Amino acid sequence: MLPTLGFYFLGLGSYAWVAFGFLGAYSTEIRWAFTTRIALLLFAVPGLIALGRPIELARAALSGAPLRVVERILRSWPVKLLGNAVFAPLLALGAFMVFLTPFAYVLRASPTAEMLITVFVPLAGLLMVLPIMGSSVVRTSLFITAEFLLAFVELVMDAIPGILLRLNGAVLDGATAVSTAVPGWFPNPLHDQHLSGDFLWFIAEIADVPVLIILFMRWIRSDHHEATAMDALSDEEMDALTQQHLRGYQQQDRE
Repeated sequence: MLPTLGFYFLGLGSYAWVAFGFLGAYSTEIRWAFTTRIALLLFAVPGLIALGRPIELARAALSGAPLRVVERILRSWPVKLLGNAVFAPLLALGAFMVFLTPFAYVLRASPTAEMLITVFVPLAGLLMVLPIMGSSVVRTSLFITAEFLLAFVELVMDAIPGILLRLNGAVLDGATAVSTAVPGWFPNPLHDQHLSGDFLWFIAEIADVPVLIILFMRWIRSDHHEATAMDALSDEEMDALTQQHLRGYQQQDRE
């Protein structure tokens, strides 16, 4: 019941609020509304939709050929790539770097791009979130440690687009003209860019926190799996494993 309520009220409700509320209504005129809308559609909305556990629901509801198709998709290499907890921050960094170019204004002023963003950005976010949350693969502690290190590096890197937008004294997207038809509370282009950088910086950093939490949960699961496997070994098997490691070290010393 709770996952269903989370899916409809938090997931679809947040999508409607971001896509059709204030941010959606003013994203073509206000730059910070445009960048904030994309950031929320990419991270916040998919994460809230994922609370409905659609992968678990599909596994419970489907059987036979449909279930095999779902499992085959989940085991495919593109999904495995997206299921890597390092991929999401990298994708965000690449997407947010577009905001530093004049192409950002082209996207903001195009009705076609507006429609495509509304549909495909949250889908891209779901393709990142669902494989990570639905993955049942137990990774080694060494692999998860490497993911942690890369995730912390990307935690700093994801702040770069927001910082550059905030500290730059020139309007990077080239939208410097101020229309007299807009309300008086609209920010001027440079202040609009600075606000865009502030919100983007904040959202990008907050979005990395769930990735770190997922990595921590994976580490706990991996550590428990490895501890259980070691406890299941008999004394003879443990001695044989120890001797194998010692022979490996002795061979390395001779080389």
